[in-house]
Amino acid sequence: MRRMMFIAALALVAVTLGSTGQAQSISGDYIETRSADVWTGSCVANGEVNLAGDQAILAWRVTKGEWKGVSLEGLSVVGVVKANATLGDQYNNPYPANAVVIVDERACPEQQKALVEFAQSMAGKLLDNVVRIDLAPIKIEVTGHDGHYSKTLVQAGKLAGIQTRSIGGNDHLCGNEEVYYQPLAEMTHSMPAVAELDQYQGSGLGVSWTTHGKRSAFVGSFAR
Repeated sequence: MRRMMFIAALALVAVTLGSTGQAQSISGDYIETRSADVWTGSCVANGEVNLAGDQAILAWRVTKGEWKGVSLEGLSVVGVVKANATLGDQYNNPYPANAVVIVDERACPEQQKALVEFAQSMAGKLLDNVVRIDLAPIKIEVTGHDGHYSKTLVQAGKLAGIQTRSIGGNDHLCGNEEVYYQPLAEMTHSMPAVAELDQYQGSGLGVSWTTHGKRSAFVGSFAR
């Protein structure tokens, strides 16, 4: 009887591990920035509501794994969003939002489709209404270790770009800064950062932008 119980317990562990493995079969780096400060005091954040924060860039680099049976290892995808209100503001509805998805030009057609579906799954409603899909060379670089990211770079051809650095002592403007908004996409680890560059120069959204030096970024990792 004890032997049978032991075997059953091992089988349950195996099933649990298998389920976990399937649940987290894809992982990598994630970087986002938006047109409102995410690490800030409430006084600054309230001053931006309905005036900023309706634009965002979300970038994923897959370092390992697949999506629905399609290997995406080494590939990247970027989503660019123009919403109807400040993203994260609980008193206004930003949806429906329009989105452009920039897909790694190295991906084959099957991988291109999988990358778009992966990004939509990770970002939820933000990427529901895709108005344009572009192919471009995408470079994503992350500098740091042990969950601390000192610098990151996203370059999606000539369409979109992000450069971030870690937050320092000179970034305290009011002394009451905190993570005021949460990341727009699912993350396993995140830290706020300063967006030295936040840029979109593509088509499809009716707006383009280039901003510098906002505390408007999140960097970190994802796993599913």
